[in-house]
Parts: sequence; structure tokens; C-alpha cells
Amino acid sequence: MSERPDLNELRGKLDDIDNSILDLFEERIATCREIGNIKRETGTDVYVPAREEEKLQKVKELAGFESRPYVETLFKTLMDLSKDHQRLPAFGVLGRTLAHTYSPEIHSLFDSSYSYSVIEREPEELDALFSNGVFKGFNVTIPYKKDACARCDELDDASRTTGSVNTVVFEDGKVKGWNTDYFGFIYMLHRKGISVSGKKVLVLGTGGAASAVFYALDTLGAAEIYKCDLETEINYSNVYDKAGDAQVIVNCTPVGMFPKVDNRLLDLTKFASLEACADVVYNPSRTRFLQDAEELGLKTCGGLAMLVAQAYKSSRIFAGDIEGASALGNPDKSIPSEAEEAIEKVIRILENRMKNITIIGMPGSGKSLLARNIAKATGRTLVDLDLAFAEKFGQTPAEVLSGPGEDVFREMECEIAAEFLPQSGLVISCGGGIVTRDVNKFYVRCNSNVFYLERPLTALTDKNRPISQLHGVEKLYSQRKDKYESWCDYRFYYDRFEEKQDFYDKAIADILGALK
Repeated sequence: MSERPDLNELRGKLDDIDNSILDLFEERIATCREIGNIKRETGTDVYVPAREEEKLQKVKELAGFESRPYVETLFKTLMDLSKDHQRLPAFGVLGRTLAHTYSPEIHSLFDSSYSYSVIEREPEELDALFSNGVFKGFNVTIPYKKDACARCDELDDASRTTGSVNTVVFEDGKVKGWNTDYFGFIYMLHRKGISVSGKKVLVLGTGGAASAVFYALDTLGAAEIYKCDLETEINYSNVYDKAGDAQVIVNCTPVGMFPKVDNRLLDLTKFASLEACADVVYNPSRTRFLQDAEELGLKTCGGLAMLVAQAYKSSRIFAGDIEGASALGNPDKSIPSEAEEAIEKVIRILENRMKNITIIGMPGSGKSLLARNIAKATGRTLVDLDLAFAEKFGQTPAEVLSGPGEDVFREMECEIAAEFLPQSGLVISCGGGIVTRDVNKFYVRCNSNVFYLERPLTALTDKNRPISQLHGVEKLYSQRKDKYESWCDYRFYYDRFEEKQDFYDKAIADILGALK
């Protein structure tokens, strides 16, 4: 009887085979890249059906009996990958960790004529990336903007001034760098009508994003720019004394960024001349900093517009429209209408995709079932805060209300709100009393399109609703009505319907219509 092969030995053999396959695959891709360059230069079609069919037939003839059923699938996949590699110049976004980047989606929305991928690299891998010719260009994000700048042979004025690039193109044997962040910032102010000309501006942070903001502010004619950070002359302990007359404040730090959404740097009430606040953070869409400003009646703008606008200028560079890209961000010229239309379209798409659909309203108004129907219609994940409450604490809201009482329940409800509402892309049904704690306003509004579902009081039931039974529906409504209205972005009133489904169909259509 023959000895059974050692499993670990076989696994080791398989690893060696896989390593060889990987080496050959990389060699194949490199060869395809050379073929693609020749085809683009000569105008030759990437896809030649006769050549592909001939190749498939040949490999099937060469394949062994056991592998023959699979070899066609394998080589079709290889050839599809090769065609993609030949057909399109390769671009991407360079960073160290990019799990949550929106750049590929944004660029696909702007221009489908080029491929765009995520390029995660460690610092020691940068030299190889800049020299191996795999990519035609890429965007650069944290922490490599200054490293990329140092590797460029040619720089635009913004990159030269800031020492930071976010767009790189390899052309004519040279590495060319641009900084499009400053245009993104200019556009961000423009769309909300925030002027910095002749104004005193306080900038929080001194990193890569801040350098582009400093350049933009100078270009736009700011009267004075205060730079505030932990180790600058103006810092967070003396900022009110040294920059208390600031008229515009720009946050260029990650403070307030998801998941640490509660953090804030300043007390805005201490700036007597303050007119507007801008935040380069885009997740959440309404940061603590911006909501503090909103409460004071100030103009505000968030970082999504900056992200999209800088990407638009980058997309023009990648597409070879250098003249069009160079015109963007010139304060002496208006932003072309076609650029503005393209940018706004993508902002709307991303805003609606990123933001939760959050429903508030009186108990018994139909929020839970409506949310369930919307989640089904959109493919989004549903979060019913009452159900999430029960799962987290092992007690239903009704059980807590009948035991420890309403005050304890509300504190626990705040914890649930803080956990789920800052997330993205969900459908969220809130308990009717979410508005009874002012602290929840920030969470409800930070990353949501908020819909107030209003029904006639006669359509509401207090069945299985302890708070409604205790206080009465009319009293609760009078206490909460103003908050429902001030917390929401959209308000829809629905009277009675003969059929319950008619109500839900109408509400779903209204909500999805509003998001278009």
C-alpha cells in the first residue's frame, strides 16, 4: 500500500505553483501594457474577435483532459483583464489606507473614458510607483501630498506655492504635478455665497489641506489670515484673544470627522464678528462645527463640495484638457456653467447616497413601516431605533418605560441615536420622542436627509404606546411640533387614506422624489 502524500508538503507545492503563476501574470500584464501603448499610438482596435477565438481554440487543444473544462473560462478572464488594461489609460488615487475613499466613484461619474483604481502604498514603495510606468497619473491624498510634490519635475503655481500636490500625470518622460484642492475650496465657498475678500479669516490646522486653503484665501484677497494649530503662535488656548475678530473660520483639521463626530475645537459664540464657517470634513455632512454655526445663524459650507470640485479639475487634467483645467480657480473669471452643472450633479448624487434617509414624527404615524418599505425600495439597510434599542439593551422601550421610567429611557435612547445616526446610507426610523432631548438634534441632522412624517392626530393610535397613553396624543404633539419642524429638511403631511398601502405608496414616492 502506497504512503499517503503529506498534506503540508502538497500545500507548499501549491504555494510554489501559485507564486509562479503570479510572476507570469504580472509579466503578462506588463506585456499587455506595451501592446496597449502601441495600439493607442497606431489607432488599432483593442478587441479583435478573430484573434481571441483563435487563442481560445489553441489553448483548449493544448489543455490536458482534467483541465480542459476550465481552461476556456480561465483564458477568457485573462483576456478580458488584458483588454481593460489595453483600452484605457490607468489612473487612480494614491494613499496609505483608502478603504472609505469616494474618488473612484466620483471620477466614474465625471468621465468614463479612463479607468480609475485605488492605489494603497507604504512610504518605501513610492519610488517604485513613480518610476514603473504602470499608471498614467493619479490623485494623491494623505499622507503623500508633500512626498509627491518632491518627486515632480514640473509644478503648477498652486503646487509650487503650497509644496503639496494632489494630482500627478506622467507625460513626455516627466512627472507633472498640480494642486486642485485650492479650486475645490474656492468652489465650496462660491456655491454658498461666502466671500472672504477683505475679510479676516481664521484657519484651523496647518496640514496639506490647510496649505491649499491658505493659497486660495490669498488668491481671493483675504485681508488677514490667522493660522491656528497646536504649536503655532495662535493656538487653541489664545485663539479668542489673538483672532477673536475673525469674520470667517475654516476647519482644516480632522476634528469632527466620523466616527468621532462629537469633538469640537472652538466656542463660536466668542467670535463677535463671525459671518461664516467652512469645514473641509465631508463625513458627516453637517459636522458639529457647522451645526454650531447654523445655530448662530451663520453661513456654512461642508467639505463634500470641495472634494467633488477638486476631483472635477483633476478629471479635466486626466482627460488632457489642460487649458480647461487651468481656467478653474481663476478669481478673475467666473466658473464655466458646464463645470458648475457637472459638479453639482455629482454632489447631489453623492449627498443622497451618503446621507441617511431619517424619518421623524409622532408615535403611531407610520414611520417604522414606511422606513421598511423605503429600505426595500432602495436596497438600503434599515435601522429601526426602537428595535436597535431592544437588541442593544436586552429590553424593549416599553419595558424600560414601565420599569426604570421615562428619564432613564431617554438617556438610553440618546446612546442609540449617537451610535446609528452618524453612519451613512441607511434608512432610519426614529422613535417619536427623539426630539425631547436637544442633544439628539445634532445626531439626527449630522448625516441625514430628515423627513418629518406628519399625520392628523385622529389618524394616530396610542395602542401599545405607553408615552402616548400617559400624556395624551394632543399634549405630546403640542410639545414636539416645533422641534419636528425645525429638525427636518422635508415635511410631508398626509391625511387619511382609504387604503393604508396608498398612504405608503404616496409617502415613498414623495421621499424618493425629493432626493432626485
